[in-house]
Amino acid sequence: MTLERIPQLKHTDSNNFFLLSGPCAIEGQEMALRIAERIVTITDTLKIPYVFKGSFKKANRSRVDSFTGIGDEKALKILRKVSETFNVPTITDIHQESDAAMAAEYVDVLQIPAFLVRQTDLVVAAAETGKVVNLKKGQFMSPESMKHAVKKVTDSGNDQVWITDRGTMFGYQDMVVDFRGVPTMKNYAPVVLDVTHSLQQPNQSSGVTGGRPDMIETIARAGIATGVDGIFMETHFDPSIAKSDGANMLHLDHLERLLTNLVTLQKTVNSLQ
Repeated sequence: MTLERIPQLKHTDSNNFFLLSGPCAIEGQEMALRIAERIVTITDTLKIPYVFKGSFKKANRSRVDSFTGIGDEKALKILRKVSETFNVPTITDIHQESDAAMAAEYVDVLQIPAFLVRQTDLVVAAAETGKVVNLKKGQFMSPESMKHAVKKVTDSGNDQVWITDRGTMFGYQDMVVDFRGVPTMKNYAPVVLDVTHSLQQPNQSSGVTGGRPDMIETIARAGIATGVDGIFMETHFDPSIAKSDGANMLHLDHLERLLTNLVTLQKTVNSLQ
């Protein structure tokens, strides 16, 4: 595992899953700090290694009038502010090669979006920063094919790489998680389950992605039971006003109970190994 190599990451000896969580996009400093403060309090109590997640920009929107960000440098500075304020590492996604070096100045983990994980130059640029690289499995890719994406990172001299499963396209407007992929991909790198994006309902005629947040705990429990190393979930204090992906987010008020249940389940899984 690469957890111990991430600055500021706490509770790495707890035998818990690690958590990547926060809002979909950085909408402003106050909202980011508010969400981070609540998650840090919960994860410290439960001894869950925690990385704050927030996109500094959203390049893959369905419609041209969708929210894409508040400005790259402004959002990245907010991510740094979160890290400094709460002493936690941060993760953000990048969309083009020039983003890699820029974002690496502010965050600890660079994430490659699922739509872009086959883009060799982008993956290599992320790897060459020396940061941990989180590869989102493409919705169109098999678990077995992710070994090639991992190899692009390691062949670039960086062995700090994770794979995150965010579901596979099921028809035109739904996603499904094939949990058989978890043990397969663990042969290549630590595996994270992106619970909330796995419950997206994309390609709606309105141009706004739908979701099934009522299924978040079901998918998260299944991920822990099948041995994922980490859980990814987006959360907001009011998903109804979130500027991106509100339809599949977890309400921040429900996070503590969910994580408490997952920690209990993790202890059971650990006892069976």
